[in-house]
Amino acid sequence: MKFQVMIKILFTLLKRRKVSAAALAAENGVSERSIRRYLDELTICGIPIDIIRGRYGGICLPDTFRLPENFFTKEEYAAAVNALGAFYEQMRDEAAAGALEKLQSQQKSEQKNLTLSGNVLVDSGTWGDVYDFSEKLRVCERATEENDCLDLLYIDRGGAESRRIVEPHLLVYKQNVWYVYAFCRKRQDFRLFRVARIKSARVTGEKFEKRAFDRESIPLKFTFEKTELTDVRFSVTKKALPDLEEWLGIDHIKISGEEILAEATLPAGEVLLSKILSFGNDLRVLSPSMLADEVKARAEKICRQYDSK
Repeated sequence: MKFQVMIKILFTLLKRRKVSAAALAAENGVSERSIRRYLDELTICGIPIDIIRGRYGGICLPDTFRLPENFFTKEEYAAAVNALGAFYEQMRDEAAAGALEKLQSQQKSEQKNLTLSGNVLVDSGTWGDVYDFSEKLRVCERATEENDCLDLLYIDRGGAESRRIVEPHLLVYKQNVWYVYAFCRKRQDFRLFRVARIKSARVTGEKFEKRAFDRESIPLKFTFEKTELTDVRFSVTKKALPDLEEWLGIDHIKISGEEILAEATLPAGEVLLSKILSFGNDLRVLSPSMLADEVKARAEKICRQYDSK
């Protein structure tokens, strides 16, 4: 009985995405206390259930959630589809019908990891992506096209978690990072939301009208707003050249015989230091000397960390 109720709760959430504890209790003939206990167990199993308090709240499953690719084997998948189909024929349970539809549509879209926009084809997946990032980007893209308000659970750089109702107007791709440019109702202003920092996204069911905005005013230079810029000069090995070209662009690189030099103006700080260290001994900082000293000090610190073991 317990596991049957838990599966039915999951199917109901897959179909409706938001439902109240009272409705789940009534549909399954158990108490709300039992429902909350089952929800806790589903959460432990890895289902990202979100409970929203307040007048428009409820028990939610983000639109970014889908069953993992390897959740079923091919045989298990076929058996599950057949079982759900037979169950629906006998009981006419709409939750089962919704779950069946989602399982079937998931199989059709498993290979659709590419975002197509006009004549531009972009693979939105990341290395090791198990659809999490791709699904978030797909939900944001669809909401932008269809003028759907999104309920975002967002985590900022400081680790603070907040819930935002936003009106997505534009997808922004900058320095290999995806952002959503959206009007934030909490801040009553446009904001850039980094897709990778969206913990969950759910279409609220409310439509919005696109607001007028100037594309020139989009803060695409946000990376440098509060960061000091520094002129750097590197010497790199031939082995590191491809990675350096992808980082700085070929216009910043000069090849003279066996010598490969690069010059660029970059934001100083931890990000630059980490990037330089990622090249190992294939990149040497020629200037400024202060940056070279920082790299040397950090490398020595790393060595001491391993020497102590």
